[in-house]
Amino acid sequence: MPGITQSKILILATNGYERSELRVPLDSLKQKGAAVTIASLEKGPIKSWDEKDWGDSVDADLTVDDVNVADYDAIVLPGGQINPDVLRTSEKAVAIVKEFVSTGRIVAAICHGPWMLVEADVLKGREATSYPSIRTDMKNAGANWVDREVVTDNGIITSRNPKDLPAFVDKIVEEVEEGRHPRKAA
Repeated sequence: MPGITQSKILILATNGYERSELRVPLDSLKQKGAAVTIASLEKGPIKSWDEKDWGDSVDADLTVDDVNVADYDAIVLPGGQINPDVLRTSEKAVAIVKEFVSTGRIVAAICHGPWMLVEADVLKGREATSYPSIRTDMKNAGANWVDREVVTDNGIITSRNPKDLPAFVDKIVEEVEEGRHPRKAA
């Protein structure tokens, strides 16, 4: 069981990520001592969506092609409508999510971020939540969708929206410190 100060966490995002859903986990997890890396479709700056318009940018440290899942304890999938919708069209990004799930690593998705779990086909029989507008997508993917601020099913963490960020980050820390979660395929 790694302590949060020894953990390595990957954030997977691209242009159009919900600003708070990337920045709050990034800053909070770093403050708690985790090493946090951002991966995107391309290296360099990626632009946020901040409530009703484009926001600031953050630099992606590496591309999805450079990600080695074995280097990380957890992955965070921020929402925003644009971000996961673009990422789920990348076979490599989807494969990364599948590998995190299949190897028992912690997977945390918020708001529209669970669209990546839908695309990776890892929700069958699992309890999960999301932004309400993708509830039907989640159910169609086999999830038992519930309306709670944070839902954890064997190391797969989901939350609904930016208001849930404190509970979401706390649950990431808790699950990382528990260690890997052997799980059956969805």
